[in-house]
Amino acid sequence: MPVLQVADVQASVGFYTGKLGFTAHTMWGDPPGFGIVQRGTVTIALDRGRDGRVPLNQYWAAYVYVTEIDALCAELQAKGVEFVRGPEDMAYGCRDFDIRDHDGHLIAFGEDRNPGKQNRPGLA
Repeated sequence: MPVLQVADVQASVGFYTGKLGFTAHTMWGDPPGFGIVQRGTVTIALDRGRDGRVPLNQYWAAYVYVTEIDALCAELQAKGVEFVRGPEDMAYGCRDFDIRDHDGHLIAFGEDRNPGKQNRPGLA
């Protein structure tokens, strides 16, 4: 479960539920300082930044494996999600795309096109 630092837990939970199809699992505090969202078997924690800043990863904050990547892409486009990079077939065997969440974190969604295949270049 990745834990992402956010500016406002309630607003970020709203983005993940309203735009990305997650379900709000739990929030703690008043106002909430920590929350958990889920979609299928994927769980992401949202933690309010302590110093008023939201640190961003150099690249992906999370990579979410999915099935039916093109259907998910169409679903998110219909909800007005802004894509950083549209679906692409990648050399590492996945078809994936990138979006930015409410706080600027880059989140990738990808489908493994060769499940079970070992020793692909670039993968451990």
